[in-house]
Amino acid sequence: MNSSASAHDPATPTSSSSPSTHDATHGDPSTQDVAFGLDTFGDVTVDRGGRPVHHAQVLRDVVEQAVLADQVGVDAFGIGEHHRPDFAVSAPDVLLAGIATRTERITLGSAVTVLSSDDPIRVFQRFATIDALSNGRAEVVLGRGSFTESFPLFGLDLARYEQLFSEKLDLFAALLPEGPVTWSGELRPPLVDQHVYPKTEHGLNAWIAVGGSPESVVRAARYRMPLMLAIIGGPAGRFAPFADLYREANAQFAGAGSAGGGTAGEGAAAPRLPIAVHSPGFVAETDARAAELSARHWLVNRNQIGRERGWGDATEADFHREVRSGAMYVGSPETVAQKIATTVRTLGLDRFDLKYASGPTPHDDLMTSIDLYGRKVIPRVRELLAEAGYTAGVPQTVSRV
Repeated sequence: MNSSASAHDPATPTSSSSPSTHDATHGDPSTQDVAFGLDTFGDVTVDRGGRPVHHAQVLRDVVEQAVLADQVGVDAFGIGEHHRPDFAVSAPDVLLAGIATRTERITLGSAVTVLSSDDPIRVFQRFATIDALSNGRAEVVLGRGSFTESFPLFGLDLARYEQLFSEKLDLFAALLPEGPVTWSGELRPPLVDQHVYPKTEHGLNAWIAVGGSPESVVRAARYRMPLMLAIIGGPAGRFAPFADLYREANAQFAGAGSAGGGTAGEGAAAPRLPIAVHSPGFVAETDARAAELSARHWLVNRNQIGRERGWGDATEADFHREVRSGAMYVGSPETVAQKIATTVRTLGLDRFDLKYASGPTPHDDLMTSIDLYGRKVIPRVRELLAEAGYTAGVPQTVSRV
């Protein structure tokens, strides 16, 4: 794959000639507060009678959830992409465009965009459009996703799973500087001095989502894109080696000049790139109420997917184990805040995103969870981080009982 969108060695591609065009913040992240987001896949919910809500109503409800998140001070709102009956959202960018016209300050992005089964140029164009509608609040999180329904749906060969993502990511990275792109690969015709429209006003922020592969972590650093770690099971601390690897690789690639084609020592140092975590959870007034409202819906979602993948059924004991010591952030505002603060400090995070819906939890309960997350959890986490003297991007040793 070759690209002359920016001067760089193809072995160490870059997505921008200027780091500010795609970093998670437009300044050095070390000077910014830790950000807190909410993510949803648009799980099909149920009403109070236990009846499934129509996909169309779920989509309308997601818009209202995003509006509330904006109002209560949440920093970012991400929407995932799926192509199956238990999730209503197959076109998150369309939904985000609608949300852009109803919100004022919240960052709007994907969680994730399945780049392997999409067209990188169209992805860029759609999110550049969202960026315009939102006055510069768009971001895109690129990944392969954990589901494969989109491949046969769009006529793609799963045998090319790795090649599809690698080549399309390379092309997407070449688009981010927003200049003329000359690029060639194996899966599509080449581009020669091609401009892509619309242009953004201040650059498009692009992240790479990773589920735990060291190769994917290094790839994110090589492209100078921020890292989103999807931690959906087990203790967050086991991902510390991946966060450390990203920081080390990022420093090496930046020092070698991969971010702009220069060499080490030329010009200002490249800014540190942020690391975020995406994990599931649910907030209610008390720990008991949070477990009561979320456990059964989590089990429906977990066991449906588990049966498709040949896993054994999870039990309520498994749910409580994940809440106590795994990746579930479920409980009262204080309980959830304490656990998020521990994760942020342990991994040296710049951002934490809570996937606030898991399974068919009713819309009203989700709205309560969003309200508590914005009004109580986020301020409390900020207090805890300040008390600990936490600096974004710098891991701390956290004692655990």
